[in-house]
Amino acid sequence: MPATFTDHLTWFDSSLKSASPSAEILYTYKHVAHGFSTRLTPQEAHALSNHPGILSVTPELKYTLHTTRTPQFLGLDKSTTLLPASDQQSHVIIGILDTGVWPELKSLNDAAFGPVPATWKGECETGNNMNASSCNKKLIGARFFSKGYEAALGPVDSTTESNSARDDDGHGTHTLTTAAGSAVAKASLFGLASGTARGMAPQARVAVYKVCWLGGCFTSDIAAGIDKAIEDGVNVLSMSIGGSLLEYYRDIIAIGSFTAMSHGILVSTSAGNGGPSQASLSNVAPWITTVGAGTIDRDFPAHITLGTGKTFIGASLYSGKPLSDSPLPLVYAGNASNSSVGYLCLQDSLITEKVSGKIVVCERGGNPRVEKGLVVKNAGGAGMILVNGEAYGEELVADPHLLPAASLGQKSSEILKKYVFSSTNPTAKIQFLGTHLEVQPSPVVAAFSSRGPNALTPKILKPDLIAPGVNILAGWTGAVGPTGLTVDQRHVSFNIISGTSMSCPHVSVLAAILKGAHPQWSPAAIRSALMTTAYVSYKNGETIQDIANGQAATPFDYGAGHVDPVAALDPGLVYDANVDEYLGFFCALNYTSLEIKLAARRDFTCDPKREYRVEDFNYPSFAVPFETASGIGGGSDAAKTVKYSRVLTNVGSAGTYKASVLSGSSKVKIVVEPQELSFAELYEKKGYTVSFTSTSMPSGTTSFARLEWTDGKHRVGSPIAFSWT
Repeated sequence: MPATFTDHLTWFDSSLKSASPSAEILYTYKHVAHGFSTRLTPQEAHALSNHPGILSVTPELKYTLHTTRTPQFLGLDKSTTLLPASDQQSHVIIGILDTGVWPELKSLNDAAFGPVPATWKGECETGNNMNASSCNKKLIGARFFSKGYEAALGPVDSTTESNSARDDDGHGTHTLTTAAGSAVAKASLFGLASGTARGMAPQARVAVYKVCWLGGCFTSDIAAGIDKAIEDGVNVLSMSIGGSLLEYYRDIIAIGSFTAMSHGILVSTSAGNGGPSQASLSNVAPWITTVGAGTIDRDFPAHITLGTGKTFIGASLYSGKPLSDSPLPLVYAGNASNSSVGYLCLQDSLITEKVSGKIVVCERGGNPRVEKGLVVKNAGGAGMILVNGEAYGEELVADPHLLPAASLGQKSSEILKKYVFSSTNPTAKIQFLGTHLEVQPSPVVAAFSSRGPNALTPKILKPDLIAPGVNILAGWTGAVGPTGLTVDQRHVSFNIISGTSMSCPHVSVLAAILKGAHPQWSPAAIRSALMTTAYVSYKNGETIQDIANGQAATPFDYGAGHVDPVAALDPGLVYDANVDEYLGFFCALNYTSLEIKLAARRDFTCDPKREYRVEDFNYPSFAVPFETASGIGGGSDAAKTVKYSRVLTNVGSAGTYKASVLSGSSKVKIVVEPQELSFAELYEKKGYTVSFTSTSMPSGTTSFARLEWTDGKHRVGSPIAFSWT
């Protein structure tokens, strides 16, 4: 700050007025960045970027949401001495950046809670339909951030959404109660998934930061939310939000999360719902825990019986008046529409005369699944069968449809469509079977879960792991019905929805449990414990499946595997990392001092005498891209060797760990040196290297392996993903 100014706010305002006399500051930032947000024309923004003292001017972006049997499925219902005491949990505060909260829910009951932790500095902001008494000893804070949203789209319309931390969407309430909802007996959605609903850590405290509105999540609001969460004193940040991949110094979630990490806060984010397409990930910064989605051992089956007598198993949450027992006429939507994409059942696309009283077959894609059912209903259809194409495979996502409807996997869908196209009088029946438990195999990777490889930094493997994200029961807003459609007048306290948005809070709160048990562990150590203890196979030894293709999933799908919270409490060894190592990571990316300053908010110059390599960054997994260009290593068939180094920290008892490599192919020779590591003391560190030698392979080839260190009690596992480009 120039000496002519007495405070930063005056300096900021003077800088802004030099570019635009009429512009006003929306937010000033203390932690995420040293600066402010405002509304400018492109010309004014360019002028401001040339003003002395301005590091960068970044355009606003809009991000999107990545839209209770799971404690039992994860083993958290077991009475075990491994689980930390609830009083340790109650000192942990989880910050949720999302669409807000419906504070009246029983899931936010604070009857069993003691005083709010003395470290807490947050507050319950008053606003439309929300006041200070909306918070309690469970929901200890609620803030809202709308200035960026309003600058982009105009003032919040209080007739359609609350200008406060109140949740009018449902997404935020669902993620919050998934993470840390208090136990509620006899919870269900229309009698489905009935039982006691509770979050993963029901004794943890929660704080809400509403940064997402009906029109989206704007980066200036997200930055302000992260800034306040750091200041308020959260221990874990959970964000089921994402956008397109940007360089780390341009990505506000990456920048804000770096600051949070440097304050000892673990940040968990959703991987995105772009699967099963390859390289479809969001939120790939190595200081962020990136979470994909898997299924649990519960589903909601529906029988679809064709006129031939053949029966298929689909899925549905429909709970209204059932169809008659008699078969009904069946029609393919594409044959009942004048639109070239009529098969998608888009709004006003169906011809009433061709669908009235019939079951309509609609294809997935193009618009929300529940909206397709509404389109069929409005056109006079009696029911709907939602069929999967290749992109969705055998994935069955259940929905609370407004008419009798069920979804069907790809193989069954193909048979059904052949029947509809070949029969002169096709008919079908749909029967709804309620809730089924102990479904196997489970988990399987959800088709929608975004996949690697990491397009931004190919030598960092993402996602980090998967957690339950399909058909998850949790709390819901009172503002909209379970479908989220404006015509849905049903009001529920719980809803069942799917997405990596649902898997993210599972991991956020498991991180909170680890933080409660091990307060001294860094965010990197906590993530390492979750990753190295994750499992990649079923009890019968077979690899976790990918439901998109029915084949064995890979580390590009599930990262280190499916989270195992009980094992994570005692990982034996961890791959730790501090701020200095992340700064070295930036140097390995050849970032300039300016780019490092933008990403990390500190002055740092890379040492020209030191060699910085991403291969040496201390990550719990390995991504090894090989180039296939002719001439590398003396010719296209010449062997190429790359070496990675890692450091393990002992967080358990003394012992000797031996390395073993499990490889699914002979395409790469893997050598670990040394093959034994002995630890005598707590927090002792030992390094090792891994050499990977491969001859050239066709571009697009992938292969996978696994490295494990074991002392006979602990298994410290790391996935290895090879790719040839």
